[in-house]
Amino acid sequence: MIGLKFPELKQLNRIIDSLSDKAEINILDTVKHKNHEFPIHCISIGSTDPDAPVLAFFGGVHGLEKIGSEVILSYMESISQLLDWDEELHTRLTKSRLIFVPIVNPVGVFLGTRCNGNGVDLMRNSPVEAVGQTQLYSGQQYSNRLPWYRGDVLNMEKESLAVCKLVNEELFKSPLSIALDLHSGFGLKDRLWFPYASRRDAFPYIAETFALKKLFDRCYKHHIYKIEPMCLEYLISGDLWDYLLDSFVEQKTANNKLFLPLTLEMGSWLWLRKNPSHLFSRHGLFHPLLPHRQQRVFRRHFLLFDFLHRSLINPTPWANLTPDQKIEYTQKATNVWYK
Repeated sequence: MIGLKFPELKQLNRIIDSLSDKAEINILDTVKHKNHEFPIHCISIGSTDPDAPVLAFFGGVHGLEKIGSEVILSYMESISQLLDWDEELHTRLTKSRLIFVPIVNPVGVFLGTRCNGNGVDLMRNSPVEAVGQTQLYSGQQYSNRLPWYRGDVLNMEKESLAVCKLVNEELFKSPLSIALDLHSGFGLKDRLWFPYASRRDAFPYIAETFALKKLFDRCYKHHIYKIEPMCLEYLISGDLWDYLLDSFVEQKTANNKLFLPLTLEMGSWLWLRKNPSHLFSRHGLFHPLLPHRQQRVFRRHFLLFDFLHRSLINPTPWANLTPDQKIEYTQKATNVWYK
């Protein structure tokens, strides 16, 4: 019965069947809600070498922003078809690994709610506290009947813990990894955000991030993204990626590794501009309701995904910086983002 009312899960199961023996399928955890069980699926494709670079996709952290899950599922369908004939992709995957967790918050996606089944905003659920002036949307601990409820940050939700465990076991052990978390609902422009979300400080890999941005700008001069630290737009407490990044930096084994968490924030206000009446729909502020717009969003981000995959396999221009380059790019990044 759940499958009939949960099209994203049905689509994911079809993709898993089509991948057959080409992927490793795991269930990170199972979330119970009103006598139903909702699995959190993880799909891994490519090299099993722990030294292989990893690109991981996460969607549906906020269930109301289900377009993130749908974009990842669409990309997975393309990957599944390409694996039937594309030798170049097979070659890439012998040297790298792709990981997909398209529905992090299955109860939220199923119900069409921002929070999980306990009323907790998973992207406010970690013990990281914002530094600076905050608002209600930065996270609150008054009531799960209000939006942006953080829950018990010292006993994080099962969905949050499942993401943390996967990142610790797969991304932290790799010498080079990128996590891309897909969201929607802010502004007229698609943004590619990097840490921090909780404070207005430059994070440890700002030089590499600036070098990656420079490479992307050079290769795709007309790309659609505004690339910036999330703190330039607003501050939040409990950001899951700030928490994981701080954990990674604190580990002694991180000295010769690089972990870059990115957030793709799809600017859904653009979808409303032509049809303001969609604002009165449950998903209207966060999801393109018209089929042609939805398909356009699916196509829109594949270039970015392909670039990130290629950049992992060819890290020299951005991840393997000399000491002089690190100083140069840190200064440039400071001038651009932290004036």
